[in-house]
Parts: sequence; C-alpha cells; structure tokens
Amino acid sequence: MTLALSRFRVLDLTRARAGPTAARQLADLGADVIKVEERPKEAFGLGGPRHGPDFQNLHRNKRSLTLNLKEPDGVAIFKRLAADADVIVENYRPGVKHRLGIDYESIRAINPRIVYGSISGFGQDGPYADRPGVDQIAQGMGGLMSITGLPGQGPVRVGIPIADLTAGMYLAIGILTALVDREVSGEGQWVHTSLLEAQIAMLDFQAARWTINREVPPQAGNNHPTGIPTGVFETADGHINIAAAGEHLFARMCRAMGSEEFLDDPRFCDGHARYENRDTLNAAIEEYTRREPSAHWVALLNEAGVPCGPIYAVDQTFADPQVRHLDMTKPVAHPVLGEMNVVDHAVNMSRTGPKMRRASPEAGEHTEEVLLEAGYSAAEIADFRARQVV
Repeated sequence: MTLALSRFRVLDLTRARAGPTAARQLADLGADVIKVEERPKEAFGLGGPRHGPDFQNLHRNKRSLTLNLKEPDGVAIFKRLAADADVIVENYRPGVKHRLGIDYESIRAINPRIVYGSISGFGQDGPYADRPGVDQIAQGMGGLMSITGLPGQGPVRVGIPIADLTAGMYLAIGILTALVDREVSGEGQWVHTSLLEAQIAMLDFQAARWTINREVPPQAGNNHPTGIPTGVFETADGHINIAAAGEHLFARMCRAMGSEEFLDDPRFCDGHARYENRDTLNAAIEEYTRREPSAHWVALLNEAGVPCGPIYAVDQTFADPQVRHLDMTKPVAHPVLGEMNVVDHAVNMSRTGPKMRRASPEAGEHTEEVLLEAGYSAAEIADFRARQVV
C-alpha cells in the first residue's frame, strides 16, 4: 500500500506530548520522521520510561538521531539535514530556538521550502510567551475545567491531556495545509499553535455561547448542556448513556421504554419544558432504567433508533465487538520488548492510509544511518561520537 506522505522528510525536535503527537500523525501517514533528541542521560524522560507504554505509543514509526545542539557541530549537522528536509516540528519555549540558531528565519535562509511547525504553551509572542505551559494549565486557562465535572463540585481536569493532543492535531493539519500550498507557491511557511489556542478552539459551542450570547457556560456534569435528555442513567447493574434530545428521539425513547405518559406531561412536553425540568425528567427516566440491566436498555433503545450505549472501562472498550471490528490496535515489533500492540490511527483511507511500520526507536538507533544518508563519512561520524556531538 502506498503511504501518502512517504515523499516527505520531517525533523522532529519535540518532547513531552503535544509536539510528538503532531509528528506522530505525519509518521503514521508515511513521512520519514527523524526524532532528533539529546544523548540519553537516564532511562526515565519527559515521556515516561522509554520502554513504557506511553513512550512506545507516542513515537512509533519514527527513526532516532541523537544530536547535541549545544555544540556548534551539532547545529551544523542539524542545518545540513534541514537543508533537504520538508518539515521541522518543535515545541521549545519561543526563545530557545533563537538561542540555538535553528528558528524559522535561520532555517528558511538555507531552505525556503521548509514548513516549520511550532507548538508553545501560550503562543509565540505576547505577555505569556515565555511562561512554561503544560496541558493542565491550558485546561484551566482555556475554560475547560470550569465546565467539566458535577455542578458545584469545583473545577475538574479532563482525564486525557486534551490540550496537548489537540494542539498536536491542529499543528499536523496546519503542516499538511502548508505542504499543499507549497505545491503551488513553491514556498514553505511557519505554522504555529499553542496549547491555549487549541484548548479554546476545542471549547467549540461552549465558547460560542459566550462569544455570541455572552452566556458563561456552567458545569453540567454528565448532562449535555443543551440537549435534554442526554446523560448518564443508572440501570439494574450499572450505568448507561442515553441521548434522546429533540421531539422525535424523545418520543421514540418513551415508546420503547413504556413511559408514554412523559409525552403528555406538561413538565416534559417540549424542549423548553424539558430544559426547565431536567432533573425531574432524569429522575423519572431512571425509575424505568433501574428496572433492567444495561444490556437490555442498550439493545432496546438502539433498536428503536435512540442513541444509547454502555459506559466502559478501557479494557471493556477494547473487548467491544465493534471496536474489535474496527481493529483499533496494531502490532509492531520492538527489538527489546518484542511484539506489542499500539493504538491505531483513527483515519481510514481507501488507498494511502496510515500504517504501523516500526516500533518507537531506541535513543540514537538510527544516528549512523541518518548521517550516512546526509553524506557524512564513517570517519566523520566516529569523530562526532568521540566528541559527544552525536
């Protein structure tokens, strides 16, 4: 199978999660991603243990080059690689790349076709540009924690690093857009986003409630903020999600559950009434759902065309028949850890889709290979190693 991005080379200077997530999208789709990293000082780094599940899932499909960018020869090596590269991805604090001499303008001077992708905590300039930024800080400042959790509970972080992950996804989209533009213009460009920008953008309709209506969204817990009834309902053996907002779905739910009396109840007779009496309606629905186990309601309501589903722990998610059909894990072979399953890419393409080609590399596993490709001799590489440049 042809890989869509196989003609592109990416230099990945990133660490932690947001930047590596962007590079992973490109790697999964076939780009030659070279992970440029420091010589290892210890087994445990910013991505957790190198042989741990987090690191292994985050850096698959990449090659590794160790390079000391604090040495002039290390910067010279990087610039030689950059001269023939298509993309650079970095997530240093904004000032660091300038101090190292590998900022966009410096690289553009030797390769005007370069697409230079940057992620920061708060943006490349502005009053917070030099602040350290991590996912949870962005979740808080971006408004997400104020709308997550049960009403009155106080702010709650989302259970995944969503600011990191979405910043990486947004940057990957921007990089791909710049590569498409380059096909016409012949020029690269600087593409950048931040955890804060990504988090605010991901608020989506909750943000628009403020920007358009000047309404500050509150915590809604498991209830949908505006679509009622949508939420978590207790059953005889656990909990399920039901989404029956709108007149048609609400009527289908009532008929399927045998609760037709809700349709004539003035408290629930239309969307406005259901909004005003949300808690009362939810309690009334639970009087029914508690009578049968979750599987009963999931089957019954889906048969009636009402969105309904179980609430899984992660192991149950991967055991679900539909998830198994979607084949959301893919095997890779690691030279030390053996065969393991990583989480699959979420995009399917009929011809040029993503592929798991290799496990996450050992530190510097491909240093000699990459430098030979760049035209360095074996003697030069040996000298670099002796001086700890690579």
